[in-house]
Amino acid sequence: MLKTRLDLDRIRAARRVIDPVFLDTPLFPCDALGRALGCAVSVKLETANPVRSFKARGTELVTGLLKDRGQTAAVCASAGNLGWALAWSGRRRGLDVTVVASHRAPAAKLDRIRALDTALELVDGDFEAARERAADIARRRGIRLVEDSLDLETCEGAATIGLELAREAPSRGGEPGFDAVLIALGGGAMATGVGHVLKELAPGVEVICVQPQGAPAMTLSWRERRVVSTASADTIADGVAGRHPIPEVLDDLLQVADDTVLVREESIVAGMRMLLEHAGLVVEPSAALGVAAVLEDPARFAGRHVVTIICGGNVNLDDYHRWVRP
Repeated sequence: MLKTRLDLDRIRAARRVIDPVFLDTPLFPCDALGRALGCAVSVKLETANPVRSFKARGTELVTGLLKDRGQTAAVCASAGNLGWALAWSGRRRGLDVTVVASHRAPAAKLDRIRALDTALELVDGDFEAARERAADIARRRGIRLVEDSLDLETCEGAATIGLELAREAPSRGGEPGFDAVLIALGGGAMATGVGHVLKELAPGVEVICVQPQGAPAMTLSWRERRVVSTASADTIADGVAGRHPIPEVLDDLLQVADDTVLVREESIVAGMRMLLEHAGLVVEPSAALGVAAVLEDPARFAGRHVVTIICGGNVNLDDYHRWVRP
């Protein structure tokens, strides 16, 4: 029995709360990408929804709970994707949502939050500065502070991806036909959620988390089995650029992750380019971390069948063109 904060029955029940538009996202083999990488590759496409990321699976649970309790407002800190998702889910339920983000956050993500008539406050500094400001707003206004990865709903919402992976790719023996899943690792909601489900339902699948070398806090913490904070986070993968791991999330990750790996920036860019060339997918840097992991250690994955979760597709096009052009 896994000793994490997550519960498989609650995760199954979450599917009844989440808007179906965010569920059952495409899972398909990508032969061209697999040939280029030297292994069988299937893609779980979490960008095929109204907010172009997996985050709304969690915000649907958060806002549903707030509505049931008669609460009317919430605030979050976000690098962009969580804020857009919370704004989308909150508007659907008539909630007043405030998003705090860094001035450094991608303009494309911020513009989409504004388009939902959501209050958006920008702060100097990085995500950690935004987190501090969001907490201050929550205290001052007496409203719900939505904390990605710490809030169980964000983890168990993301965990529904794991249910779909286990269900949609069965082999004759009943186990998934893939033997490893590559998960972008930032705060840890997706990694702990998907990892929990696969360890419960498909324990033979290797759960591999991937972070940029420039933002390694959670990976360093997993390796040392204690929280390790970093002074800075320097990566184009803004969606996973945290510096202070949450202890409760690390405890969960230690139970469900088989490995965590760090990848170079040039490998992330190469992964983005390969996803465009071989899968026709325009993705943000965080979504290319799985491909980057295979590029950096091809011998580890040779002859295997891996699933990489394409977690987000919100990227400034000017930045994207600058990165992917040879």
